[in-house]
Amino acid sequence: MNTKHSMTINCKGTLIDFSKPKIMGILNLTPDSFYDGGNHNNTNNALAQCEKMIFEGADFIDVGAFSSKPAAEEVSEEKELKRLLPVLEKLVISFPNVFFSIDTFRSKVAAEALDRGAALINDISAGSFDPEMMRTVGRYRVPFIAMHMQGNPGTMQLNPSYTNLIDEIVRFFSGKIKEALDAGINDIILDPGFGFGKTKTHNFEILKKLDTFQMLEKPILTGVSRKSMIYKTLGIDAASALNGTSVLHTIALSKNAQILRVHDVKQAKECIDLLEVLQ
Repeated sequence: MNTKHSMTINCKGTLIDFSKPKIMGILNLTPDSFYDGGNHNNTNNALAQCEKMIFEGADFIDVGAFSSKPAAEEVSEEKELKRLLPVLEKLVISFPNVFFSIDTFRSKVAAEALDRGAALINDISAGSFDPEMMRTVGRYRVPFIAMHMQGNPGTMQLNPSYTNLIDEIVRFFSGKIKEALDAGINDIILDPGFGFGKTKTHNFEILKKLDTFQMLEKPILTGVSRKSMIYKTLGIDAASALNGTSVLHTIALSKNAQILRVHDVKQAKECIDLLEVLQ
């Protein structure tokens, strides 16, 4: 869990230091997310869940109004904005010191959210789906989370294949880092994209070699929370996958993951705190 060099990002003028790993709590405003779909898609529920995650130790809250689970319903830009903006406005007023990340691949949604106080953008396509995305993020001078995905949410799990999985993801990230810097983005976070155009075997190979990505000298975000790599391996469902999630979080942290993106903040924080004592 000791990062070889201390990495920082600038969030709204605050320097966030990753010498201790951080937690990103997931706030889905969608009716159809794979684990908690429909639980937080009204404003009061979203505010209550956000408050709970902050109290339990979340450093960021990742707000999404578009489900990217395999074969999810395609949501129009208008619908995404309509789901996101009223809730985000309330969140920013209620929790002015919290860093809200917006999970979107659309530059217009990113701009509207950043205008309302969001602090960073989390793009599952790493800027590939919308040619304006990186320029938009660069203009606002906010951090950008670039995720690796093969294909798109509709097709990504049909038959994902790689010649050399880790090499291909590293090459993809190298290209995206250059693209982001050229667009004026100073702070880039990398997410290898567990479950996005990957088989179960691919997911475990990424986890096993997660520290390889440290060569890119950017913070690495790990998103394995309650995913099918856990529940399909164990023959359970997502609702029963918390223990498995904590096990994989512990492994990710031991391989220098800087951010855990999670549904269950309290348990993720316990992983970080216990491992810190071991260092």
